Amino acid sequence: MSRVLLITGGSRGIGAATALLAAGSQDYMVAISYVTDRPRALAVVTEIANLGGKAIAVQCDVSKPNEVAQMFDETEAQLGKITHVANSAGITGKSSRLVDAPLEVIRQTIDINLMGAIYVSREAVRRMSTRLGGAGGVIVHLSSAAAQLGSPGEYVWYAASKGGVESLTFGLAKEVAEEGIRVNAVVPGMVDTEIHERSSGDAGRVERIRPGIPMKRIGRAEEIAQAILFLLGDESSYVTGTTLRVSGGR
Repeated sequence: MSRVLLITGGSRGIGAATALLAAGSQDYMVAISYVTDRPRALAVVTEIANLGGKAIAVQCDVSKPNEVAQMFDETEAQLGKITHVANSAGITGKSSRLVDAPLEVIRQTIDINLMGAIYVSREAVRRMSTRLGGAGGVIVHLSSAAAQLGSPGEYVWYAASKGGVESLTFGLAKEVAEEGIRVNAVVPGMVDTEIHERSSGDAGRVERIRPGIPMKRIGRAEEIAQAILFLLGDESSYVTGTTLRVSGGR
């Protein structure tokens, strides 16, 4: 059976690194979702094509359940049944203390990071569950070390959303374990991606945090992608309900 991997938030950062690795070296057909930056998503699709892989870009705001369902429909219409899902879409909101954060920023972060993960998981289970006529599959969520660290003074609401993603991972894994679906999460530490400047507005955060990382360096998106691909693959066939921390010891 062909392996079809849907990656939410796949146009940049860890999602894009996962798409390139999956299509380039592991022979997945890949669908990557984006919200507004179609040129960026198509650039990833073109890069995958240049590697000899097959990929498509699908517009989707994961905070909207109807768009999530449409994303799954479009992916399956173009590539076939989805067998693997990597849920990478996420934002932090502008860095601040909780008391100073606008309510709309908090709500948007929760809606995208946590509710989006729930909507994506729900749609994936509907299509993958052997109880519902599917052939099984794998879901990997992207959490964050913030879920345990709390991110005080930066974005505790983001940390809370990722804590929710980990709870979703644990509970759903047990719920669908007998239905042919594995559910796990990767927990990155500080990674050199655009999210720090683009979403949090704190371009200096990476260098400020570096001294507190035991390995004294920032992670690369490709290192997180390797962990995601491990959990998606057959090498982790007896692994479910697990969080894999990739944080340089932090």
